[in-house]
Amino acid sequence: MARRLERILSLEDFEQAAQRHLPRPLFGYVDSVAEDGNAARASREAFDKYMFLPRALVNVSEVSTGTELFGCRYAYPFGIAPMGISALTAYRGDRVLARKASDAGVPMIVSGTSLIPMEELTGPDGSDWFQAYLPGTPEEIDALLVRVERAGFTKLVITVDYAVPPNPENHRRAGFSSPLRPSLRLARDGLVRPRWLFGTFLKTLWCHGVPHFENNAATRGLPVLAKNVSRDFSGRRHLDWSILERVRAHWKGTLVVKGILHPEDARRAVSVGADGLIVSNHGGRQLDATVAPLTMLSEVLEAVEGTVPVMIDGSFRRGSQVLKALSLGASFVFLGRPFNYAASIGGEAGVEKAISLLGAEIERNMALLGVTCVEELTPDLLRRH
Repeated sequence: MARRLERILSLEDFEQAAQRHLPRPLFGYVDSVAEDGNAARASREAFDKYMFLPRALVNVSEVSTGTELFGCRYAYPFGIAPMGISALTAYRGDRVLARKASDAGVPMIVSGTSLIPMEELTGPDGSDWFQAYLPGTPEEIDALLVRVERAGFTKLVITVDYAVPPNPENHRRAGFSSPLRPSLRLARDGLVRPRWLFGTFLKTLWCHGVPHFENNAATRGLPVLAKNVSRDFSGRRHLDWSILERVRAHWKGTLVVKGILHPEDARRAVSVGADGLIVSNHGGRQLDATVAPLTMLSEVLEAVEGTVPVMIDGSFRRGSQVLKALSLGASFVFLGRPFNYAASIGGEAGVEKAISLLGAEIERNMALLGVTCVEELTPDLLRRH
């Protein structure tokens, strides 16, 4: 493992290694983007529109990457975004991500489509952030909120850009379905990846049984492997702002709304009582040709006028990209896929290395910019390219 991780020099390297390690359907699921990939491409290209304007001869003998968010002091201005079925790409993947994020002093958002019960992911070496896709009825929503609170989470992230599932064609091309359907093709895909087969899948079956979707609702969901069962994604089309008002009335902790792009939606979320926003296009996985989160960041910030922290995600892979978003006014950055890949190939050691690589890039680039703390990152350090 140590030799394997020695070859990893950037977050992009994790993706290449994971493609060799994971069965085609699972890598296809994590890597998947909507339709022709225009939304994901726009997110990546948005970073290239800004270039740095560094300052010289600044004393950078001490550079602090520490960042304040919701009264917590984090070691770096980034965290791990919510990712579904991580325990199928890495053994106990959600637990691995939560533990190493806690060790490193960064937040990890537990996904509502995770395969480990939320109650096992909190605590001193776990997470206090939980992400939910709201169920379809008020009674189901109330029951889920009660469960999340009892589990010990203090920060609730509601994803609002999932009224209907995206076009599944790219999942089908990769051989992925939810739940996974046993087939000769699926068996073959697993057999040609023996390290994943024995180290993740069979180990999980032996130690914990067939994984289930544990956290979509107040009760346990479907198994992740089933022949004649399909997950029901219907029932969310009718959800509107009144549902978020209901969540705010029942949830006493920190409430974050994820999936905001339009400035008017940002204003509405804050007026309903959101404590923070995550500007996001769902990693380019929902509506294709969606505008890049970085493109909309300034307008969202202007809309909320500094009343709440505005966070962002979307194709971040480099410390320089994190610094661009922070310089434009983002309070924090979340990354998903790179940490999923890191956990899949290296477990806890992989996640630890991913955090270390990104943190080192941020600290180094801050010094090269002539910046000694995150609060000094301002728009005058950038020029439109």
